[in-house]
Amino acid sequence: MRTTKLFVLLIVALLAPFAKASADYQPQFSTAGFYAIEDSPREVFSMNPAWRFHKGEAEGAESVAFDDSKWSVVSLPHGIEYLPTEASGCINYQGVVWYRKHFSLDTALKGKRLFLHFEAIMGKSRVFVNGKQLAEHFGGYLPVVVDITDAVNWSGGNIVAVWSDNSDDKSYPPGKPQRVLDYTYFGGIYRDCWLVAHNNVFITDPNHENVTAGGGLFVAFDKVSEDEADILLKSHIRNANTAPFKGVLSYEIQTAEGKTVATSKSRFAIKGGSAITLSRKCAVNKPELWTPDSPTLYNLYVRILDQRGNVVDGYRRRIGIRSIEFKGKEGFFLNGKHYNEPLIGANRHQDFAVVGNAVANSAHWRDAKKLRDLGMRVIRNAHCPQDPAFMDACDELGLFVIDNVPGWQFWNKEPQFEQYIYDDIRHLVRRDRNHPCVWFWEPTLNETRFPASFADNALRLVAEEYPYKGAYSSYDVEARTKSNEVYPIQYTHPTEGCGSIYANKSLNLRDDVTYFTREFGDCVDDWNSHNSPSRVARNWGEIPMLVQAQHYANPPYKYTALDVLYRVFPGHIGGCLWHSFDHQRGYHPDPFYGGVADIFRQPKYSYYMFMSQRPSLKQENRLYETGPMVYIAHEMTPFSPKDVTVYSNCDEVRLTNNANGKSWTYHKPKSDGGMPSPVITFKGVYNFMDDKALSGKKRQKEVFLLAEGLMNGEVVATHKVCPARRPSKVVMWLDNEGNHLEANGSDFTTVVAAIADREGNIKRLNNYYIKFHIEGEGRILGGAGELANPAPVKWGTAPLVVQSTLKAGKIRITASVLFEGEQMPISGVLEFESKPTTQKLIYNEKEAALLSKGCDSSFAASAAKSDADIERERAISAANAERLKEVEKQQSDFGEKR
Repeated sequence: MRTTKLFVLLIVALLAPFAKASADYQPQFSTAGFYAIEDSPREVFSMNPAWRFHKGEAEGAESVAFDDSKWSVVSLPHGIEYLPTEASGCINYQGVVWYRKHFSLDTALKGKRLFLHFEAIMGKSRVFVNGKQLAEHFGGYLPVVVDITDAVNWSGGNIVAVWSDNSDDKSYPPGKPQRVLDYTYFGGIYRDCWLVAHNNVFITDPNHENVTAGGGLFVAFDKVSEDEADILLKSHIRNANTAPFKGVLSYEIQTAEGKTVATSKSRFAIKGGSAITLSRKCAVNKPELWTPDSPTLYNLYVRILDQRGNVVDGYRRRIGIRSIEFKGKEGFFLNGKHYNEPLIGANRHQDFAVVGNAVANSAHWRDAKKLRDLGMRVIRNAHCPQDPAFMDACDELGLFVIDNVPGWQFWNKEPQFEQYIYDDIRHLVRRDRNHPCVWFWEPTLNETRFPASFADNALRLVAEEYPYKGAYSSYDVEARTKSNEVYPIQYTHPTEGCGSIYANKSLNLRDDVTYFTREFGDCVDDWNSHNSPSRVARNWGEIPMLVQAQHYANPPYKYTALDVLYRVFPGHIGGCLWHSFDHQRGYHPDPFYGGVADIFRQPKYSYYMFMSQRPSLKQENRLYETGPMVYIAHEMTPFSPKDVTVYSNCDEVRLTNNANGKSWTYHKPKSDGGMPSPVITFKGVYNFMDDKALSGKKRQKEVFLLAEGLMNGEVVATHKVCPARRPSKVVMWLDNEGNHLEANGSDFTTVVAAIADREGNIKRLNNYYIKFHIEGEGRILGGAGELANPAPVKWGTAPLVVQSTLKAGKIRITASVLFEGEQMPISGVLEFESKPTTQKLIYNEKEAALLSKGCDSSFAASAAKSDADIERERAISAANAERLKEVEKQQSDFGEKR
């Protein structure tokens, strides 16, 4: 067993001035559904590091004696393979894979109950411990929890072997073959794996116990107001000893600052070899209620004490106190009050560049923050339960979540398929029921024709698993099943201002149903070609990105967009964009390009258009960005449009073109019920010949566009754009939202390299490739085979994914153009430090030593640069700049004079 410790990340790198600033914040993530506490003997260990991995069948690989010495060594989360950014069209591997982990256990754990908790394993899977099969699971999105207590070896080493198969299989959901699927299955043990150790009297795991509306800890709410909140607390306790146990169940609710606001204690007795459920109610006076704009979280400590007052088991959960009600045509009520604006958000698939679905916890948090920065307040999990880390992030960042079971356009009439869906519904509710971010459940299958009996049963199961206030379920009107039950929330497009196939005026809309749009924005020519004004790769440039942003905002044709969703409120309570980020697909050769950011989460113009819809009021002490903003969607290239588009939530925007140049002022019109901040267009502002005239007189610094956002006559936000000149250097920055890189061997961050001129302006129109070299305690994920290293420059930038090692320390990355020469841009350097993990890690050191180091690209060595090398490049560049002055003069003398 090996444990590493914590220290602070220090970024010593040169950060580009356009990198997003964010206060350092290190989010906390639950482990197997809880947070460990110091005074409890319950422990949790990360099993992520150092697994042997094999792609394909391997007869006998479950046995202890199997020779896996020729297998590669990987760490979890692991998605089988690294992939290029264009990884759609079924290029990913589908089939059997094996994992084997060698480890020893500290004898201090002997006598405790031991559970392996896999957050998810893609496809169907089997788990073996020391040659014995302990679990078989069907489905790739919910936990696999295995009691390994009686299978471990205390006198030597242990082997956990996992067989997994992500092949097409219609017997369990989603069921649809990937070749006809609008997303990608990927594969492997692509989420975290934990070892949980606790005493024989313990709070159970709800996904391991088969208890309706039970197992583990259940937190619900009765009466909730600003004066008082009644909290319903239910715990399922098991005594695995043969002897009876008497003790006390203790609850304590604290603020984030550690102030106790409520306590409850109850005595209980439990027979040996049995389990009981204990229910209590406690009140919190003057609670700080959870809302998207004030996502207050309390810490709930639950402990089992023996008769001497010793803690036998216990942990912490974060809870948010809130009440949720949907009142038909009256709309949505939060904490007893009508929610007075549409809830606008986005759908989210969970894949990321290079790694597929094997996404680090911190990256899930960054996704949530980037969307919350836009002012979005709801995320629809498409089309499956997503990582617990993402749910944790939504809790603390104030994002409502529509929580889905796996399913997409597929129904199997075999009874077992339907039973697997019912199992998924139960386990989804049990996993996520304590998250304040859960807005409502989606227990039916996306875009699927299913029997009416299934719709009735799905609604009933949610009610069974969550038999308290605040549990609501959704259903798509277009499913057209003759269900006997009425779903309180139903999906459709608004019947006004929309030409979508879902805007069906023949639908029988009801006053006792609240309506919401599950997906808006996509607008294809046909469902084979998939050409759409919404689907725009970031590197396609200004005009396509402007078209996408306008399409999402208020297009000049009838289609569901932001403006429509605001106009039909409150009769229709909002909608989720399809889609938040670009993602991979099985049934089409192209990725889905309709995200507001690309697959590395690099923003498109529509990102800033959505941001301009957030309130202009600055909120203090928030983990996400708030307040006024202004953004110029124009690059000042020779090909840029004459009209200048600006996105801003300010009352007034002043645009200035060039020093001592003309200014224009926009005044936001009085609201007519549409989107809060219409797209701003300044007509006929830009002319490349103005740039040429000033630049020819050596007055390049006078060429710019400056947008100033004003509130009450005062400038509160600015954005300046200058044309990028000669590509002169590589600049680099961390796109980490202020998170530190944690040295647990699994965490990763995004590093962005860009081609820039001498002033740091990004050269958007550039076709270089950038090669990278890494030194120290980090590794670059992907190599030349995935176009990850070297990486193509797209719209001026070339991002890469950098993963931590198991040792904290300095990381140095150098970036150079692929083909170097004395007139090529100067190489860039980024230095930062990872920090030790707070997690307890279990791994075999000899196995861990075989993990890949640095980077697997054959181009990496030529990208290695010392400080002296970089200084030499700068000196050569400066000397060449002087040499070119005579060339420039002579070309000017002989050139056309205009």
